[in-house]
Amino acid sequence: MAAETKTQLQLLTVDAFASKPFTGNPAAVCPVPFGMVLSDETMQNVAMEMNLSETAYIRPLTATDDFKSGSRFGLRWFTPLHEIKLCGHATLASAAVLFYRFCNESKAITFDTLSGELIVRRDGDSLSMDFPVGVTEPKTEADYEKMIKSLGNIPGVGDVRWCPSLRYVLVRLKDGMSRSEFEKWRCDIGQMEQSLSNVVVVIVTTRGTPEQDYVDDQGVAYDFVSRCFAPWSGVPEDPVTGSAQTVLIHYWSKELGKPEMYTRQCSKRGGDIRLTLEGDRVHMTGKATMVMEGTLTLE
Repeated sequence: MAAETKTQLQLLTVDAFASKPFTGNPAAVCPVPFGMVLSDETMQNVAMEMNLSETAYIRPLTATDDFKSGSRFGLRWFTPLHEIKLCGHATLASAAVLFYRFCNESKAITFDTLSGELIVRRDGDSLSMDFPVGVTEPKTEADYEKMIKSLGNIPGVGDVRWCPSLRYVLVRLKDGMSRSEFEKWRCDIGQMEQSLSNVVVVIVTTRGTPEQDYVDDQGVAYDFVSRCFAPWSGVPEDPVTGSAQTVLIHYWSKELGKPEMYTRQCSKRGGDIRLTLEGDRVHMTGKATMVMEGTLTLE
């Protein structure tokens, strides 16, 4: 009797916004060859199995393209719970797989996504992503009273914003927390999840000073810092959230009066990002580190 043929998927994990393993934000990347059909259910099940904040699926758009020669690919992202509209770190990870693993020859990769075209270019030893800006509109503390209570011991709220296109809430804390205090601060994730509906991510941001240790390992000051929470997607705290940076730069560029920013997401793993606002587009630059490659067998 002939052996049963089973479908096998190539899977890679990449630490995005990271110059070394075990930092930044890990993403799983699944290159799907042209002609292979994966149902949404299968892609969701693989994302559940990987149990990372996002699993990305990249596929050539024509039969004549492959992962080495193509310059345009389809891209979708799944959390352990559902598909999402935009993901920055898994886009960076997907481009890293194409450039570093498949030695893609293109100067730039264009991804067709639910958020339109996303472009990733080589930038020295980093990768630069071109994303649409996350436009915000003002809200009040009263609009999010229960969620703000879930933040616990904070120095107060300086501003609240809403990004309708992504369904992200931005909360700016009043100045006063040192970097150590901001990194150690804990909110009540369960209370946060129960306090809101129809929200994808809560961004908490503040501006520190070099005297409060808001600097990188070389002593370069950050313009602002942030932390991001997405319990509605099965991600209590996301290590580094590229999509959130499109919202943050829209807010902070107006507050600080400049289009170029250097920022850090202050999770346990953490990651540094350089941002440039050009009209309605945001350029995000960061590094990516290949961590693991394997094969997943499907029935």
